[in-house]
Amino acid sequence: MVGIVLTSHGGFADGIFQSAEMIFGKQENLAHVILKPDEGPDDIRAKMEKAVASFDDQDQVLFLIDLWGGTPFNQANNLVKEHEYTWAIVSGMNLPMVIEALGQRMGSDNAHDIAKAIVKPGRDGIKTQPESLMPKETTAKSASSSDAQPQGAIPEGTVIGDGHIKYVLARIDSRLLHGQVATGWTKAMNPNRIIVVSDNVAKDKIRKTMIKEAAPAGVPANVVPIDKMLKVVKDPRFGNTKALILFENPEDALKAIEGGMDIKELNIGSMAYSDGKVNVNTVLAMDQKDIDTYKKLKDLGVKFDVRKVPSDGKQNMDELLEKAQKLVDEKK
Repeated sequence: MVGIVLTSHGGFADGIFQSAEMIFGKQENLAHVILKPDEGPDDIRAKMEKAVASFDDQDQVLFLIDLWGGTPFNQANNLVKEHEYTWAIVSGMNLPMVIEALGQRMGSDNAHDIAKAIVKPGRDGIKTQPESLMPKETTAKSASSSDAQPQGAIPEGTVIGDGHIKYVLARIDSRLLHGQVATGWTKAMNPNRIIVVSDNVAKDKIRKTMIKEAAPAGVPANVVPIDKMLKVVKDPRFGNTKALILFENPEDALKAIEGGMDIKELNIGSMAYSDGKVNVNTVLAMDQKDIDTYKKLKDLGVKFDVRKVPSDGKQNMDELLEKAQKLVDEKK
């Protein structure tokens, strides 16, 4: 695995490291070193060398640095010159760039290739609201994949690909599309479309807009009611669609699966606490309705993958449901 060193003036690298792990999960071979106000070039170089030495393999190393030409950059540059064919530097570090690097190294063990791949996502992460404030040359949005969904002119009945939509991930998450989904899961599962399936959200213009704006570059997001999703399932024009499906709650997932969505496994991400629910762990809250719904899903043969981010270990759903039932009974 390519080792990554985050480096900055002051505590910026420390903070972006914490943010990256919050979104992408705990990471191996990822270090963060900072240049403090009372330190000099030798100090930051020694920290970089120590960080690299901590990696399982020092052959491929990527430095992500805050500022081109600053002291951290200059010291990293001196180190990279000794390994110019296998080490690399990218400056202008921001969170989208770091997340992209973590995703890229899941499929590449070459620091130079990762360096080339993360520049555009780093730039694309710079946006304004209102959108009109963006310089004209950068306002063009990334074109969605031509095979993500049928374009308007395609006649009904046209068969694209094998005529069957693919579910690369189906997830229950009360937060729907947020950082862990837009970055960690999108990078891990490589969908060409994100689809939020929810009757409630489909009626909420504000939430719909926020979800579409939160979609990662190049992966458009849609919000559709359950009955419309069941029509999409039968539409052969979606044969090349690789969809990441998001449900707000298990009840919506059950309704969709009973209606014809051929989902074999559900990733359980988070379920927010509300009045009447019990906290089963730090991210899952359930009430009796939720417990009963999960049992119905299990009876239908649905498997459960309980984890927030791809790097987390899987939790046992049966144990969580047993705990939830006990807590609900105690609350009565």
